[in-house]
Amino acid sequence: MLCTRLTNARFLTMDPRHPVAHALGIWRGRIVGVDDAVASLPARRVVDLGGATVLPGFIDSHVHLAWAGLKAGTPSVAPCERIEDILAVVDAAARRPAPAGAWVEVAGYDQRALGRHLTAAELDRVSHGRKVFLMHDSGHACVVNSAVLELLPDGTPHEAGFLAEGAMTAARRLRLPYSQGELADAIETAARACLDEGITACAEAGIGGGLLGHSPVELGAYQLLRDRGRLPLRIQLMASGDTLRPRAAHPDDGFPRALDLGLRTGFGDDWLSLGALKIYTDGGMMARTAALTSPYEGTAGGTGRFQDDPERIADLIVDGHLAGWQLAVHAIGDRAADLALDALERAQRLRPRPDARHRVEHAGLIRPDQLPRFAALGVSAVVQPAFLRCFGDDYATVMGEERADWMYRGRGFLDHGVELVGSSDRPVADGSPLRAIQFMVERLSLSGRSIGPDEAVTVDEALRAYTVAGARACRWEGAAGVLAAGARADLVVLGDDPHRVDPSRIGDIQVLATYVDGRDARADT
Repeated sequence: MLCTRLTNARFLTMDPRHPVAHALGIWRGRIVGVDDAVASLPARRVVDLGGATVLPGFIDSHVHLAWAGLKAGTPSVAPCERIEDILAVVDAAARRPAPAGAWVEVAGYDQRALGRHLTAAELDRVSHGRKVFLMHDSGHACVVNSAVLELLPDGTPHEAGFLAEGAMTAARRLRLPYSQGELADAIETAARACLDEGITACAEAGIGGGLLGHSPVELGAYQLLRDRGRLPLRIQLMASGDTLRPRAAHPDDGFPRALDLGLRTGFGDDWLSLGALKIYTDGGMMARTAALTSPYEGTAGGTGRFQDDPERIADLIVDGHLAGWQLAVHAIGDRAADLALDALERAQRLRPRPDARHRVEHAGLIRPDQLPRFAALGVSAVVQPAFLRCFGDDYATVMGEERADWMYRGRGFLDHGVELVGSSDRPVADGSPLRAIQFMVERLSLSGRSIGPDEAVTVDEALRAYTVAGARACRWEGAAGVLAAGARADLVVLGDDPHRVDPSRIGDIQVLATYVDGRDARADT
């Protein structure tokens, strides 16, 4: 007997063997089959979906749930566009009652509307004797006051209180760690927001270290949620690359560095597992720290920066590959992509792993000559279409006319046989898969500016990026991303079919229900 039969819907299965169905059967959290395979089976519950459109649950392959949840509860200076308004928010936050020694943390900082960065001296005027930390919206920089600067290691580079990349990490380490309880609450908050957008599984892009780790025992926060029955959706965790340590393993094992106990990609279960090893190469476009081969337009020759010495970054990529990890290499600028591709080629020469499924996270600016290299290595491109939807006017301006067409590609990757994977980088940008899919089809920013129109893809190709391709990038193929017998009963019920509405309306389609493990997860909250 089926647990549930869903009927009276248009099921877009993403399974080429049976692309469209009208009924679907579920038993103990798995799909039994569709249409005739389940029509005659008895069911404890029959749900009439009223003609809705149903897709496999969306997979967001690159998110930061802990950061997103913490940000939601943090005072924010967005959308302040005047320095005095920002300082007023900081002043109010610093006056709030707090335990002795507590930091003043403020989110939503972005210098672009201001024309320059805030300074430590300006923050000092409204700090009221407390340490102040303003997180840049990109996650790649911050501004702090003098009380924080005084605690930083000697030689930490900063510009009047503005710290980028590794310097920001040094400042964050003064504040860390958060408790597992705090993190669990934040993760749950962000995960429930994902459910509202039809997301049933996601990949957390870097825990335990790096730019955005929140605790050296961060994985325990996710286990805490799982143990207490509060994990709303399926989560794959990427360990930060700097959590690898030299290990005196047997020489036959062939790797110089590993995570404790030799844990690596694949450990875990359907709900919580270890995915790729996250390795940063460069910064971000918003903070002007993505590493480019030619300068940002309108700057004094600025070409961004690497996170560390390039040879050390390359060695970490190679060591992660040798240790058996799938790698998720953050590379936004084309110079960073060169570094990533060179290192991955070296790694594969040393120990060929044809099904390693390494990923380049963001792939924000990829030259035409780099596309065949992605394909030859079998590397997927995990892009964030919402970056151009939300920030595309600015990005196109600082890249210039020619390079604007190379940003966050779609068609270019697909035409070269590169797996195109959709994600959001939540909370850096809008997390809605439907609005991202709309951009992938239209290539229009919020202002209506056309950005790389030749990189537009079809609705089917965009949907695949958030279903089938996302499942493959997370090594979940067959179990997620399709509505087929044996797959997890994770699906999203939509108020309209993305194929049947004008592309400009795709982002407005209503999410009616989000099923995880065969149950409407939003109704259960």
